[in-house]
Amino acid sequence: MFAAGGGVTGPFGGTEAFGVAAAAEPVLDLSRHWHEECGVFGVWGCDNAAQLTYYALYALQHRGQESAGIATVDGTEMFHHRGLGLVAEVFAPEDLNRLAGTGGVGHVRYSTTGANKLANAQPMVLFDVYGGPLALAHNGNLVNAMLLRRELEERGSIFQSTSDTEVVAHLIARHRGGSLTDAIVDSLRRVQGAYAFVFLTPGRLVEARDPQGLRPMALGRFGDGWVVASETCAFDTIGAEFVRDIQPGELLVIDGAGVRDMRFARAARKALCTFEYIYFARPDSDIDGRNVHVVRKAMGKRLAKEAPVEADVVIGVPDSSISAAVGYAEATGIPYEMGLIKNKYIGRTFIQPSQVLRERGVRLKLNPVRKVVEGRRVVMVDDSIVRGTTSRRIVQMLRDAGAVEVHVRISSPPVRFPCYYGIDTSAREELLAARLSVEEMTEAIGADSLAFLSEAGMLEALGAGPEAAGPGAPAGRHEFCNACFHGEYPTRLYDDLGKGMMEMAGHRGGGS
Repeated sequence: MFAAGGGVTGPFGGTEAFGVAAAAEPVLDLSRHWHEECGVFGVWGCDNAAQLTYYALYALQHRGQESAGIATVDGTEMFHHRGLGLVAEVFAPEDLNRLAGTGGVGHVRYSTTGANKLANAQPMVLFDVYGGPLALAHNGNLVNAMLLRRELEERGSIFQSTSDTEVVAHLIARHRGGSLTDAIVDSLRRVQGAYAFVFLTPGRLVEARDPQGLRPMALGRFGDGWVVASETCAFDTIGAEFVRDIQPGELLVIDGAGVRDMRFARAARKALCTFEYIYFARPDSDIDGRNVHVVRKAMGKRLAKEAPVEADVVIGVPDSSISAAVGYAEATGIPYEMGLIKNKYIGRTFIQPSQVLRERGVRLKLNPVRKVVEGRRVVMVDDSIVRGTTSRRIVQMLRDAGAVEVHVRISSPPVRFPCYYGIDTSAREELLAARLSVEEMTEAIGADSLAFLSEAGMLEALGAGPEAAGPGAPAGRHEFCNACFHGEYPTRLYDDLGKGMMEMAGHRGGGS
């Protein structure tokens, strides 16, 4: 039995819904940097699983605003609903009421692999897999997805979406012999890249984290039940208790017998994406034992030590740069002020009626506080520079508001290489730091000065400096992926033809 209602039938069955945001074609994307990844959540053994998942997805909304979905099970049957738009736009009360059961999986998405269309919304649901339905949700990006997809198509698989997640679905569906858990494990051993997967069946919840730990995932306890989530802020929202981080290459099977864990893969080294701390995660989340706000504040303090400047006020670009700005202000003794205000109600897409507004669109999302910056030397702390377009606009806004000097400080190293692991970055030739020196970038964004946090300083703020590696550890050994700064990727890369490459458009790739 599947939910019925005012949606349309999707390629995997069940009900699909279009949210309000999907009705208007976007004409200007005002995201300041790179797009978020995705957020996943799973629950087992809890009453009103759909309601819990709904609130958890609210907490994870910052990780993806293009689509949302929930699938639930009641022991024998599966129900699901998904659509384009924000969580509040996709789910009406009647939708949640139809999602019965004590187990569930939820997903919020930003499209990295695959366009933003309904067929790519998750969770994906398959029928009659090992005797029953299977729902799966994925955060990350599979770098060998095209190679596997072509192989599966040659063997007769018919794909109905452009998402790399469907590759894993087909691998599981085509597996022969053994149990569903065996099929999941064998399928995951064939894929490469970044992933945190949650699988749901009427009898169990299964979670897996990629062997490098590129994407975060945590286990929590809710009463007598269990929950898993991309970030611990989801646990706080629903009142669950954090138990532990799920380890790289670890698979959890959760059912009526409790939680069983196993290692399905062993990594050469852990490589958690540093941008989880720099930009993506919520400040109140803890990832692999580190609080995001504390790390960002430490980055700001280290940045102040590396790049001090005489100024009258420190401001941060909301929201992800506020913690670093506070750290910078504390370390320098320069007062921190709310110099930029973010309009939180615009969302990611909206219609602009004229070219003038398109050109000034950034003001609809950010606006300077004139009384804070007027007549003052301003330090503007931001978390990163990608193309530089928005940085230039913000600097000009501050000057228009009366700032006599604008000194830009970035709480991460220069981004010189694209990400292939689930973050929608520009091509390398579009990255400002890949083309220009710091002096040239300063001129390009119109600042009086510009400085970036060093990679060593960033690792120190993460508690991953030389002393953290321990005696006898190899030089430069740490547990993070910094490929976007230096181009040394933790897995093998593949071109569009699925050929493994050690070098890709000037980027170095390591073996998996």
